[in-house]
Amino acid sequence: MQSQHAAPRPASPSPDGPLVDVGQAEAALVEHYPRLVRLAYLMLPPKPGDRGRRVLTAHALVQRALPRGRTAAPAAPARPRRSAGGRAAHSARSGRRTDRTDRTERTDQADQAARAGRPVWAGDGDGDPGYALVRLQVVRTALRAGPSRRRGARRRRSGLPALPPPLPQVWGLRLFPRSGGAGELALEQRLSALSGPARAAWVLRGLERLSDDDVHAVLTDAGAADAAGALREADRVPAEYRLLGSPAFDPCALQARPPDLVRRRRRLKASLAAGAALVVCGALFGLPDDGWAPDGAAAPPYALNRSAQAALDPGKLTRVSPAAWKTSARTDFSVWPARGDLAGDTALLRRTLAVWARPGERVRVSATPGTPSGGPAGPPQLLYAGTVDNARVVVLHDGLRITRYAEPLDGTGGAALDFARVDGADRAGASALVLGRADGNVRYLTAPWVRSAGARDLREPGADTADLPLTGGVTPPVAGPALKSGSCASWNVLELTDGTGTRLVTDLGELVPAVLTAGRPGAAREAAGGEASRTWSPFACSLASMRSAGVRSVNAWAFAEQPLPDAGGTGPGSSLPGGGGGSASWVCTRAETWRGGGSRVQAQFRTPGGPSGVVAARAEDVPQCGEREPRVLAGVLWKSGAGTWYLLAAGSRGTTSVTATGGVEGTVRGNLLTLEAEQGARADLEGTLENGDRVSGLG
Repeated sequence: MQSQHAAPRPASPSPDGPLVDVGQAEAALVEHYPRLVRLAYLMLPPKPGDRGRRVLTAHALVQRALPRGRTAAPAAPARPRRSAGGRAAHSARSGRRTDRTDRTERTDQADQAARAGRPVWAGDGDGDPGYALVRLQVVRTALRAGPSRRRGARRRRSGLPALPPPLPQVWGLRLFPRSGGAGELALEQRLSALSGPARAAWVLRGLERLSDDDVHAVLTDAGAADAAGALREADRVPAEYRLLGSPAFDPCALQARPPDLVRRRRRLKASLAAGAALVVCGALFGLPDDGWAPDGAAAPPYALNRSAQAALDPGKLTRVSPAAWKTSARTDFSVWPARGDLAGDTALLRRTLAVWARPGERVRVSATPGTPSGGPAGPPQLLYAGTVDNARVVVLHDGLRITRYAEPLDGTGGAALDFARVDGADRAGASALVLGRADGNVRYLTAPWVRSAGARDLREPGADTADLPLTGGVTPPVAGPALKSGSCASWNVLELTDGTGTRLVTDLGELVPAVLTAGRPGAAREAAGGEASRTWSPFACSLASMRSAGVRSVNAWAFAEQPLPDAGGTGPGSSLPGGGGGSASWVCTRAETWRGGGSRVQAQFRTPGGPSGVVAARAEDVPQCGEREPRVLAGVLWKSGAGTWYLLAAGSRGTTSVTATGGVEGTVRGNLLTLEAEQGARADLEGTLENGDRVSGLG
């Protein structure tokens, strides 16, 4: 049993009708072409602003209406039956009432239109079975091009888009009929509200002058699901058939206008670029196996220019002489030699370059803030290729970035690609790189000018330094900072010695360790000395807040000492034991990044005898505590041993007065402020400098 929602198959023409060959059908199509195109144009669903496409579709439907061979003509006649009895009989069979007066009025209006000199469409194809066959095919394809509401609803429910038929294209022109008046516009709006079969029924009545029986037969042969319902729906539109002869509905009398020329030019350029890309991609896919094919964890290849192709050739990698740094005016990564036991492994280097240019979906890619992760612009410099613990590691430098590629020894699954920005590196910043991390330990690759290396705990300034043997510039595993469950047990750093001195670098979770310095901004020195180490010792654990931020260097500056008002105080919000009186220390730490912006400043406060300092204020991207503005002002709430709360504030050297406003009010001369306060009070700080400038509190 056929589903009630499925459209019936198009009925075949009656086998009893006369046979029509292709030549006869073509003759009918050519003779009545304007009439057939107008018929198709009116049957297609009108859409605002789409008259040009509708015209082309109407012509396409008529031009494709020829049968493939000898075909029987349909039962519906080519000419209309003038008698109204046929429609009345069909109306009775379908169970609906027909107003004979209305039917006669519609027929009379059509006859009057013909006598008034407008096109007489009814008798053009009288008795021509070829015309009847071509007309049936036009109706059938018009119904398919504009699906009925029920079929359109099924397509929307199934999620399938409405596919337009293939159309003839006219390059450089927009073709559309002449504009009509208010009557034509109103009629087109009424027809657009009908379903496809109902619109076809109305047009066949008015344009072909067919009776309802003949319209029913044509719609059934064309595959309409409910021809009787289409006739009833068509009755809702007034019989204004006189308008069908209007030039607005003549797709053969067209106006030509140019399209959007600017948009066409853009589309042409985009098409040419896409075509060129396809040609290049096709050429790349046709290369032999040793070309730029997928390699290891790399993604499939894409179009590459010559520069990018050269960047992927391991034979063109830059390799610097081991003694180049001794005579070069530069001491940075550009003079590092190529080292490692796999520096001659061409296959490994090829995989590294391929993954760098197009990392696959399973490659873990990371980059420090502000570091681009795209492929190299030209052949990079090889710094290292070797075995590190359980991985093969390759380190490259392209003048802007350090790139580290790592893959397991047993394959390429789980490969990792890391980027770090290093432009503008100096001797200190280019003194070491991180090769790998495992089990809380770090392996470093040191610069060729490093003579010796050692490890020490930054929190223990008086402890001895453990010597580290260097093998090809690579250190043994060095314990990293010990951070467990929020506590800081130790902070191990790497101590490097070269011909210019000794410096400390620390691992902050990136490829390039950060250099530690101490002292007033503009006059800071390496943190390896005794006094500098003691400055860093209580504040070493604050470095944890600077991890993975692209930090280049961190400076610690002890900018003030402040006597405490009572003995045995406690710090802000935590139990910092007092030292039985004495003075608290104020230290400002400033982290500079490789990208220039994003600096992090912290003012830290430590009571005498306290194991570590606490952060009293912090800020980002501010000039305070740096070379551009070597001054700072910060404050903290502190509880003395007697239970009294104080607002303590300190400014750097050159501060002549400090003023507190808000929750605590007061002004003192000098750079130190001590005022009694309430627990939880908040105050704004402002200081005056010797030259009259003002400085605001940090944070």
